[in-house]
Amino acid sequence: MSRITYVNGQYVPHSHASVHIEDRGYQFADGVYEVFAVHDGKLIGEQGHLDRLAHSLGALQIDWPMAQRPFMVVVKEVVRRNHVKFGLVYIQVTRGVARRDHPFPANPISAMVITARKMAPLDKAVLNKGVKVITIPDIRWKRRDIKSIALLPNCLGKQQAREAGAFEAWQYDEDGTITEGTSSNAWIVTKDGELVTRQVGPTILNGITRLAVLEAAREAGLTIAERPFTIEEALEAKEAFVTSSTSHVKAVTQIDDKTVGNGHVGEITSKLLDLYVTYIEEKGGPIVTDRWN
Repeated sequence: MSRITYVNGQYVPHSHASVHIEDRGYQFADGVYEVFAVHDGKLIGEQGHLDRLAHSLGALQIDWPMAQRPFMVVVKEVVRRNHVKFGLVYIQVTRGVARRDHPFPANPISAMVITARKMAPLDKAVLNKGVKVITIPDIRWKRRDIKSIALLPNCLGKQQAREAGAFEAWQYDEDGTITEGTSSNAWIVTKDGELVTRQVGPTILNGITRLAVLEAAREAGLTIAERPFTIEEALEAKEAFVTSSTSHVKAVTQIDDKTVGNGHVGEITSKLLDLYVTYIEEKGGPIVTDRWN
């Protein structure tokens, strides 16, 4: 059965889906997006994604394409029509179609595209194998809290990681502190057992998985610090991992040319993966959803 995509009010075969050539998303990257993970047929972190989408749209002064309740009906219908039990849903909202001109058009009509695709179920064994990350300068704009579709710097970084045989690239600011990965949040565990990830603000995108892991870690009584950490701290860390809607909690066992810890998934990382899986199965995602900048 062919995939079904939602495009501006219509459900169409994925292979026939199209947008206007003067959609401002196509010409200016004038839009935002969200990615929901689907686990056992359920959307993970539903309210968190809605809140973050509202933050991104508001920051760019883009109108919702429809009210939130019917919006979620459409999202779930795309999941249903594509028979996705495990996978993801991609939502993109742009300022819409207008004659090419940099200022906002008068009375724009927001455009929306939603796709869904199947993925393999979450596999703890795969996530615990560990991956390599490299470090690269962060060349993105200064409003990374907005989930903008302007992802060219992220693409360049991800390609650089691939060419280096790495899973991800951790980006660092002018002061040498890690911001985040090209498509994930970055975490380390210090030799003292402190769990560290950068605090929310304009320098990072506040991940929904990040929020879920933080809540699970607090409930488990782990010592947590939301602060910047340097490349040097990362290289000396006992453990490291990344989080995202598609990577969940994935162990990092090599940073650049240095092995992290003993080269195997760490005790706290493994524990957090277990807690995260239990957390999303019991609660469906994070409760705290109002921390975007």
